[in-house]
Amino acid sequence: MEGGSELDDQKDKLGAVIKDARFAAKMTRMELAAILGISQRHLMYIENGNHKPSFDLLFQIIQALSIPADRIFHPEQFSDRQEIEQVIAMLRRCDEKYLGIISATLGAMLERDDL
Repeated sequence: MEGGSELDDQKDKLGAVIKDARFAAKMTRMELAAILGISQRHLMYIENGNHKPSFDLLFQIIQALSIPADRIFHPEQFSDRQEIEQVIAMLRRCDEKYLGIISATLGAMLERDDL
């Protein structure tokens, strides 16, 4: 059945997105599983495309890893630039003080490059 293979492809892609986001967030499978309240084995099955998460669990994963929803629901439209995703994930974990420092530093770097 063709529809079944397309669904399997989506599960594989979803698992890869989740695993990539977990690596970008520098989280172990144990840490993320604890945050989500699931077993490491269940998370491993999701990441490997063997299980698909419920909507509620998917929502928790998206929030815990700061995954842009478009990365999940419209992967074909999302940039494949892994470095940008990693930086965004790190920025979301910063408090206001660090965001101010990062913003000022980046602004100064960009101004210098314009000279």
